[in-house]
Amino acid sequence: MFSEQQLMAILTALPDPAFILTRSGRYAAIYGGADSRYYHDGSALIGKYMHEVLHDEKSNWFSGEIAKALASGALHIVEYELAASDVRGLETAGPDQPIWFEGRIQALNFQVNGEDAVLWVASNITARKELEEQLRMQSETDSLTGLINRRKLIDVLAANYDIFRRYQTPATVFMFDIDAFKSINDKHGHMKGDLALQTIAAVCRSELRTTDYAARLGGDEFVVIMPHTRSEDASPIVERLRLRIGDAMRDLGFDGIGTISGGFSELIAGDISFTEVMRRVDDALYKAKRGGRNQVVAYTAD
Repeated sequence: MFSEQQLMAILTALPDPAFILTRSGRYAAIYGGADSRYYHDGSALIGKYMHEVLHDEKSNWFSGEIAKALASGALHIVEYELAASDVRGLETAGPDQPIWFEGRIQALNFQVNGEDAVLWVASNITARKELEEQLRMQSETDSLTGLINRRKLIDVLAANYDIFRRYQTPATVFMFDIDAFKSINDKHGHMKGDLALQTIAAVCRSELRTTDYAARLGGDEFVVIMPHTRSEDASPIVERLRLRIGDAMRDLGFDGIGTISGGFSELIAGDISFTEVMRRVDDALYKAKRGGRNQVVAYTAD
């Protein structure tokens, strides 16, 4: 139907590169890759071994996926990233961000240069991964404050509870809200109220540790999760946060209003789920409110 020359032209015109890779990781042949937006000429790879081109960790991963495809005989699909740091000689000269690929790997029913081999078609999916990451961030982030939202908060709470249950690794949860927040909206307007929420988020980002999670639970309620932290160690952290938020609110012109009240508790052995600690910090928060506001209270059983 097609001449050998025509078949080669078809293979060369393939948008995505198609590699013939042997079991030992040798680049036996490369076809396609005609989409110059995403791919460079890879002909220089032919005859080389992956361990000559890639650092050991990445070349070992490729070898493992080739072995899986050869063992199964079925189409094997993987997603992977390649960074400049993975390629020998490109550690400082390659692209700044990793490039994502989908690899479709099929074992060949004949040997190449005396070895079992696979056809590996690599498709650049970086744009798709960036969109997926953007959508994931949107689904987990409060649009007003940029903190994690209630949905993501529940995931983080569940994960920390699971770690605590398995390994007794401590974690402390702090819940707070803005004292007289309605007065801010009534006196200064809702745009100022939004600014107050955004300011609190900024203080959380600057004052909390990189290992901590700050979330907007809803309205003017916030939750902070402090992994690997017992209640007594969390106490100075949440008190400093209260003071810094108070300073920031005064800077916005909210004298006498805009302080916070909060409660905190660590996970304890009797907890059957993360909802137990949330109940305790909620109780401690209302103790702070009843005690005069503008304070944080550690949960203690009555």
